[in-house]
Amino acid sequence: MKQTRTKAIWTSVGFAGFAMVLGVLYFFDPATHGFYPGCLFHKLTGLDCPGCGGLRAAHHLLHGEFAAAFRYNPLLVVSTPVLLFLLGRKWIKMQTGAQDSVGTRSHDFYWVFLLVLVIFGIVRNLPFAAFAWMSP
Repeated sequence: MKQTRTKAIWTSVGFAGFAMVLGVLYFFDPATHGFYPGCLFHKLTGLDCPGCGGLRAAHHLLHGEFAAAFRYNPLLVVSTPVLLFLLGRKWIKMQTGAQDSVGTRSHDFYWVFLLVLVIFGIVRNLPFAAFAWMSP
């Protein structure tokens, strides 16, 4: 019983922290405020990683500006509904104590997502005009 309560407390703390981060991101535009961290990969290589532009895209998503968000990081915009669904499902299962119905195949999702990240990271750095709009 104590373990369940501790888990619930930490889950609540996690959600509260996530809400605070979203609040800061909503009110402070990463394009105009310098306290957000920069991308170390971009600083070292000059290339855009799969996450480059993600903070600016998230800021625009929180304001309902989907086209602007898509220009900064299309992968974040496309994957946000999936990630929200998975987080919601995980939260419901934690609240109800239900077992994961996906079973042992759930790790396949993570491998596919990793593959998508790698492919997106490569494609967004190709020197063709068709991909120029993807640069943050």
